[in-house]
Amino acid sequence: MRALKALLFGSGSLVLFVIGAILFGYLALNFFRIDIPTAHMAILIKKTGENLANDQEVAPTPEYKGVQREFLLEGKHWRDPYNWDWKIIPQEEVPQGKMGVLVSLTGDNLGYGEFLATIDPKVELLQGGVQTKGIVPGYLNAGRYPINPYLFKMELHDPVVIPAGFRGVLTNLSGPIPEEANTLLVPPGFRGVQEETLGTETYYFNPYEKRINLVDCRSQRFSLAEKKNMGFPSKDGFWVSLDGIVEFRVVPERAAEVYVTYNEQENGERIDEEIIRKVITPIARSFCRVEGSKKSGRDFISGDTRIEFQKNFEKAMRTECEPLGIEIVVALITNISPPQQIAEPVRARELAKQEEKQYQQQILQQTSEQNLAIEKELVKRKREMIVAEQAVVKLTTQAMREQEVAVTKANEKLEVAKFRLEAAADEAEAIIARGTAEADVVRFNNEADAAGWKRAVEAFSGDGDAYARYVLNQKIAPSYRRIMANTENSPIMKIFESFAKPASTPAPAPTSTPAPLAGNPAP
Repeated sequence: MRALKALLFGSGSLVLFVIGAILFGYLALNFFRIDIPTAHMAILIKKTGENLANDQEVAPTPEYKGVQREFLLEGKHWRDPYNWDWKIIPQEEVPQGKMGVLVSLTGDNLGYGEFLATIDPKVELLQGGVQTKGIVPGYLNAGRYPINPYLFKMELHDPVVIPAGFRGVLTNLSGPIPEEANTLLVPPGFRGVQEETLGTETYYFNPYEKRINLVDCRSQRFSLAEKKNMGFPSKDGFWVSLDGIVEFRVVPERAAEVYVTYNEQENGERIDEEIIRKVITPIARSFCRVEGSKKSGRDFISGDTRIEFQKNFEKAMRTECEPLGIEIVVALITNISPPQQIAEPVRARELAKQEEKQYQQQILQQTSEQNLAIEKELVKRKREMIVAEQAVVKLTTQAMREQEVAVTKANEKLEVAKFRLEAAADEAEAIIARGTAEADVVRFNNEADAAGWKRAVEAFSGDGDAYARYVLNQKIAPSYRRIMANTENSPIMKIFESFAKPASTPAPAPTSTPAPLAGNPAP
């Protein structure tokens, strides 16, 4: 029985434990869990802890009640709802092409003349790493940032774009005060207008730290008589009106100096009107009145005086404006209107002078045309002479070339004839040598044959007839196989009669007769 009770008690405890665990899991999923979606954040608020002081808005540490400096990012987090509360808000986003500037809402108050907050380098900026209230130095680029709205306020600003033809005048709104406070431009890093200007580019600066003002350095043009009657009294008391065009531009290297000197409007961008009103117009009016009063009214009708006045005007404008950082591109007097009382007679006189000059020019033109015709005829004659000379030179050159060719061919034929003569002489000598050699051979052969015959005749005691019969018999004997003769008086026997004759007186034996040559038998 006791065992059954213990088993039932144990089973009930297990069931209660499972039910408790399920209940705790349900409560944790619904009351302890903090689900933070994407691009959002959770601001933590402590319900329990020490109370804040009257001058505190955010809890300095987690031991205090109120809004905490710590915040939660996207994801699942767990907090005790008894001690903690939270508020899910979207994160701050800086769009593309913008920049964000933070303003610290907590911390110590700034000193006199200060407006930039002091940053604690040991603590992350967005986690409350600012020690004082005020504008946070620097800026935020385009992107998404988890910013606690109880700690910071974010402002969106546009970057400064300096277009082509402009220069940016940089003014430091923060920093140390320069030693010389009355200077127009200050050294780099000090508070005030910087001497170095910025070129064409997009610049991201905290507008509370630095200010950029654009100065147009392109050419600006205006008319002297556009808004006012520009004129001067002449030497003889007549009023002379004029109009002109002045084109100028601010020297880029001195844009900061010009901007500080002539800009009177707060954050003024266009200073061309100030330059026209304060520089260009006074200088032009002063020159016209001073120089114009030195000449009479009729002098301004003639062209020479007007040209001289124009040159001096441009020179004076350049000389006066260059030290001020303003470059005069063009200073042109377009119209001078003398008084009508003297304009007509002076104009008529000037027209007469111009007609006289015109007639003189026509005379000079006719003389020039006559000289030109003579020059053309001379040129034509020279051209024909050159053509004739070229033809003569061509024919002469061609004849000389043909002569050279004929002489060359004759010399070639002469050389060939010389070669042929030498060849004929060599050939004659060769023929004579061959003939002499052949004659010598024949002679030597004959001498050898004669010597052989002589020795052979000596063998027959100097009887040549006997040797001749011997030779004859020797030659013809092998050819006879049979001799048919009926009598000794037959014709065939007559042939041998000559060999039967007695030998003549024997010749004396030679003392030294060469033997017959080998290969040459006695005939």
